Amino acid sequence: MRFLQLPQVHSLSYHISRFWTGFRRGILILLVSLLCFTGIAADASAGINDDRYDGNIFVLYAGNGSLVPASVTLKQTLKQGRPTVLVFYVDDSSDCKQFATVVSRVQEFYGRVASIIPVDVDSIPVKDSYEPTEPGYYYEGIVPQTVVFDQEGKVRYNGKGQVEYEAIDDVLRKVFDLLPRSESKVLKRRSYNEFNSELDE
Repeated sequence: MRFLQLPQVHSLSYHISRFWTGFRRGILILLVSLLCFTGIAADASAGINDDRYDGNIFVLYAGNGSLVPASVTLKQTLKQGRPTVLVFYVDDSSDCKQFATVVSRVQEFYGRVASIIPVDVDSIPVKDSYEPTEPGYYYEGIVPQTVVFDQEGKVRYNGKGQVEYEAIDDVLRKVFDLLPRSESKVLKRRSYNEFNSELDE
């Protein structure tokens, strides 16, 4: 025996419901396409001259990922009697972004004999008072701020804003008892074979 099967008839409300589901899906796809292709989506470029957060400023703008996080704390380096350069910064400041290259240059020349400690001011705990071995003791509410300590832990320099490399270098030359820049000779590398070289006057 065979049964006769009649075609299924859907109601008008079923057809209207399917229409609106498809219509909404089409509108959503159209809006997402417009956002992607017209540039309304967020700009993904990093900018040194704006106050937007782009990531770690020392990696992005100085090409130096070894500065942050610092390898020692202020307390440790003062206890060791090691000269220290403490730099207060924030990642979303154009002044700090531009100053990152100066900090990297200080590390390039003095990183083996002095501790370079960048401190993100957002990481300083909020307290009523700080000990002299804590970065918050020296922070004055300005970024960038550079504080240089000598071997005895005395503050020898407290620069606010974008200071020149030469200002920090002059202080460190005094801390290490080096000749002033005006009296020192420029050392050039002299190659005596293809693998080795030495400093020469």
